[in-house]
Amino acid sequence: MSARLNIATVDSAAYKAMMGLEGYLQTTSLTHIQKELIKIRASQINKCAFCLDMHTKDAIKYGETPQRIFILNGWTEAREFFTEEEQVLLTMTEEITLISHQGLTEETFQKAKSFFDDNQIAQIIMAIVTINAWNRIAVSTHLPIAK
Repeated sequence: MSARLNIATVDSAAYKAMMGLEGYLQTTSLTHIQKELIKIRASQINKCAFCLDMHTKDAIKYGETPQRIFILNGWTEAREFFTEEEQVLLTMTEEITLISHQGLTEETFQKAKSFFDDNQIAQIIMAIVTINAWNRIAVSTHLPIAK
């Protein structure tokens, strides 16, 4: 698949706005591992090879284990590998990424409140929204994966 266009050069203002969200995410209380789990799981759902390549590498760089990355797509069958807090993050990621199915359910939101304060929940939502936007950009433009 050949690249269609590069939004960073074609519409630099839009790209700069997306980078503003990335800058914001660097200031949040979410750990690197939490952010990468969100990014990988959303990218799996959205079938974004570019982001999967990037974020699995980043996750390993931050100390994530290859085994957890390998089984992340089936995490509900391997819950013992993920903390309860991470399970909530992953459930939120799935429900928000697949927003048209049922959205962020009340059950998941209440579970999130048992682990995170309102500010952290807002940060999690923004992390999920941001990776979903990046996935849509990469998939729509056929962003090439570096070999």
